Amino acid sequence: MNNRKDYVIGIDFGTNSVRSVLVDARSGEEKGGSEFFYPRWKEGMYCDASENRFRQHPLDHIEGLENVIPAMLRETEPEVRNNIRAISIDTTGSTPVAVDRRGTPLALHLEFRDNPNAMFFLWKDHSAVKEAEAINRIAESFDIDFLKYVGGIYSSEWFWAKLMYVLRKDEKVKKACHSWVEHCDWIPFLLTGGKDVSEMKRSVCAAGHKALWAEDYGGYPAEEFFSALDPALGAIRRSLPARTYASDNTAGKLSPEWAGKLGLSTEVLIGVGALDAHMGAVGGQIEPYYVSKVMGTSTCDMVVVPAKDMDNILVKGICGQVQGSIIPGMLGLEAGQSAFGDIYAWFRNLLSWPLENLLSASEVIDRETSEKLVHEIRGRILLQLNKEAAGLSIDENTEIAVDWWNGRRTPDADQLLKGALQNLTLGSTAPRVYRSLAEATCFGSRRIIERFIEEGIPVKGLIGVGGVARKSPFIEQMMADVTGMPIKVHRSEQTCALGASMFAATVAGIYPKVEDAMENMGKGFEKEFFPDKEKHRMYNIRYESYGQFCSFIEQKT
Repeated sequence: MNNRKDYVIGIDFGTNSVRSVLVDARSGEEKGGSEFFYPRWKEGMYCDASENRFRQHPLDHIEGLENVIPAMLRETEPEVRNNIRAISIDTTGSTPVAVDRRGTPLALHLEFRDNPNAMFFLWKDHSAVKEAEAINRIAESFDIDFLKYVGGIYSSEWFWAKLMYVLRKDEKVKKACHSWVEHCDWIPFLLTGGKDVSEMKRSVCAAGHKALWAEDYGGYPAEEFFSALDPALGAIRRSLPARTYASDNTAGKLSPEWAGKLGLSTEVLIGVGALDAHMGAVGGQIEPYYVSKVMGTSTCDMVVVPAKDMDNILVKGICGQVQGSIIPGMLGLEAGQSAFGDIYAWFRNLLSWPLENLLSASEVIDRETSEKLVHEIRGRILLQLNKEAAGLSIDENTEIAVDWWNGRRTPDADQLLKGALQNLTLGSTAPRVYRSLAEATCFGSRRIIERFIEEGIPVKGLIGVGGVARKSPFIEQMMADVTGMPIKVHRSEQTCALGASMFAATVAGIYPKVEDAMENMGKGFEKEFFPDKEKHRMYNIRYESYGQFCSFIEQKT
């Protein structure tokens, strides 16, 4: 019997915070966890929602690492700390940054420290809509179809469009930028003490789904493709290696500098990174032909398919199909919605406006009490809305919404599209409007499922992971009723970080492949929601109205 103690760390860089989990690689038992909220992001620095600009300073991420791991390790025994074998990370994406020749983000240089164009472009930054349009136009003039593996449409959320925006917008950043790097590639490079960006191991997950990398044409599209858009873009293309790596590969060992900061050994292995939702699908124990829905601020909907089943199948209008991007040895297919939980948060913020702007000036209560009231009520708004909305009957003529609050990711990316509400009356209440918003997010999910099926990918059922999946039975039951499919909700609170820990265990050689790590370290499912046949029938009628409303909004916006 093997009595060796093996522990691994999974780190998840989310939109608002970085989270870590310490896991017993043999049993899957969590030995610790910690979370650190990005201070600059929390203050809204370098962002402007009205301009679709969302940037994050690399110091938020560095400080996150410096805080989240030591805080977690302080609560553990020496035996655990001394037997940590590997660390793997995931990040949001596409979240790229301009770096110098040494791989240092430009915002870490004094000259660029307050320049948003020198920072990470968060996944939901849509500054580059015009640049994405230019990429789609130029692609039509080439004999090779460089967009065939990303659904035929390049998005403003992705790698090259954001780079092109920076090169057009900021001459100083353009001159200083030696290469363009995804967040999930930079963090392992940082932890291993990388000093030359040419030696950075790039993730097949980010490169394939967001940067047009494909084995078919020897890596990224030819330099001529990018130079036709901008010669500077072609120069950056030359800085990118032809080879990419799946996340069961090691990026190196923890550097002496970071070993000292974190209180760990330099023998700790660092895995190649990946996008958060993809590792979340692994943490959520994805199965072939099940749509794994990572449900948070946005959604990422993923399917894994054995490579032998994908001959001559190219799924249109999704965010890519890439060999080894989710599970090495399988094709990973990604779709998703640009706004999901963000829509619910928007409505909560809308309702909270009087609280936050009027209570502080109240002559009835003191400031401290008003701040406590705001905090308490904001925390209860969505809980109460879910409860009230769940009690409403389904009526084919009530309020209906289109879920494009942050544009449309899939099917068929178009970030210029807008969200909308219809059938509002003087009788419309907050719970009824909220219900229509929740319904719209479920209808958007159904469209994605139908696109997979239409393109030859059978769907057996749904797996729900992430904050919305675990916290809102109302949304999950509606998802089952709208789609007509059962949805099982994963038990883990931190599926992305857990998935990263599974890859860390694979990198450390504790398991030969990540599927074995999933089987031994997985937490299983806590609940399954089954569709109500009568409600599904009513939702079919509502879904038809949703489709007509979508067509109207698409024509007008």
